[in-house]
Amino acid sequence: MGEKQWVIKINDELKRLPDASEESTHWSKRSIYRIPACVTEINKRAYKPQIVSFGPYHHGLEYLKAMEEHKRRALLHFLERSKEPLQSFVDALIPVVGDLRDAYEQLDPKWQDVDLFLEMMIVDGCFMLEILRSTTTTATQAEHRPLPPPPPQSHQPEIQPHEADHPARVKDYAGNDPIFSNHGKLYIVPYLKRDMLMLENQLPMLLLEKLVSTPKHKSFKDGKDLTRRILKFFYQNVPAKHLHHFHNCLHILDIYRKSLLVDEPKPKKHKTRAGQHGPRQGGDEYIRSATELNEAGIHIEKSKSRSLRDISFHHGVLKLPLVVVDDTLESLYLNLIAFERFHVGAGNEVTSYIFFMDNIIDSARDVSLLHSCNIIQNALGSDKAVANLFNSLSKDITFDPDSSLGDVHTQVSAYCQKAWHQWRANLMHTYFTNPWAILSVIAAIFLFALTIIQTIYSVLAYINR
Repeated sequence: MGEKQWVIKINDELKRLPDASEESTHWSKRSIYRIPACVTEINKRAYKPQIVSFGPYHHGLEYLKAMEEHKRRALLHFLERSKEPLQSFVDALIPVVGDLRDAYEQLDPKWQDVDLFLEMMIVDGCFMLEILRSTTTTATQAEHRPLPPPPPQSHQPEIQPHEADHPARVKDYAGNDPIFSNHGKLYIVPYLKRDMLMLENQLPMLLLEKLVSTPKHKSFKDGKDLTRRILKFFYQNVPAKHLHHFHNCLHILDIYRKSLLVDEPKPKKHKTRAGQHGPRQGGDEYIRSATELNEAGIHIEKSKSRSLRDISFHHGVLKLPLVVVDDTLESLYLNLIAFERFHVGAGNEVTSYIFFMDNIIDSARDVSLLHSCNIIQNALGSDKAVANLFNSLSKDITFDPDSSLGDVHTQVSAYCQKAWHQWRANLMHTYFTNPWAILSVIAAIFLFALTIIQTIYSVLAYINR
């Protein structure tokens, strides 16, 4: 009896099985992932673009088609400004088309068509670059691009108001353009920013770097200028001395994540206690809420920087970075957590930070305390809404005890487990949680003092008889 067809197929695949180095190379190219339903079902809206698709995953969806017209217009403006034929960009991308496709997980078979794939990549990439250029051009180009020499006075053309800040401009967008005008920057760009920070909606940095390196008359000086523009677009103030951290970034979400972690290097501390499980599995290292920490004598202060790495505990002082909580924070952090979950080697700093914040925020009282310590700026609404947000972000995430926050967990837990701090926390929680309890304690102390004084006088009177 002959071999079954599926057995033959498996044997053929076995012969073509790559070695470990080849597999490693394959996995290292992947950086943009489809987020499985088990993750998105908690908040589907957080992972899906609202107005524009970038890349193949959401391309062609009916509710996103309205932006396709504006993508095409942006491509034409990009080509007009670059003074390069479209074929130059196609030729620049053909050698790396395999790498661009490999960046995506579970790519639909239709994108094996090179022409179709490159068309989508170029249109989406040029649109993204035009968004970055139009929103960051004035300050950056004024700094890096010298003004061309003026023509003779008798032949000077009339300068339109919207052309005055862009000396090399050939054709630019109308003042009432729905996307690239001031009106678009106010009402449309905020939605574009949100969509540009979704894991499923990323474009490889390799694509953007190839597109900006091709034109003769560059809107972007080089790859570093592109990174600076991206950081400026998202209002991330990163000192020039830290820009070396952004070499070899995978996509815009990766750049944004690294901007949250930029900090002065600190010496690695030896862990005082090593565990095999995170705090939720090994109960002795579970961190109490901010209110309970405060009752145990821990002072909470704002860190010097906003880096998520700038969290420390020393001599009873817990330092945390400032975080602004608004209606975009949930989607941003969920996508950052997803990137750390699915991309091997990305790190776990954002996930660890969210886990830590969930531990110390249990109720509106904790949010109110952190707000009073200048740790949380609440632009979301009520303190209860902020507490619910951080509690929902931490669902189904795993804490790595070897992460940068592992030491902080251990130190805070050890501090709270000391007998004196436990006694103090119990005293504060029992007698100093409301004004009436405080008044009762003061009255009891006063009466106790009066009783002692009365006893002393009675004893002295008896002795002097």
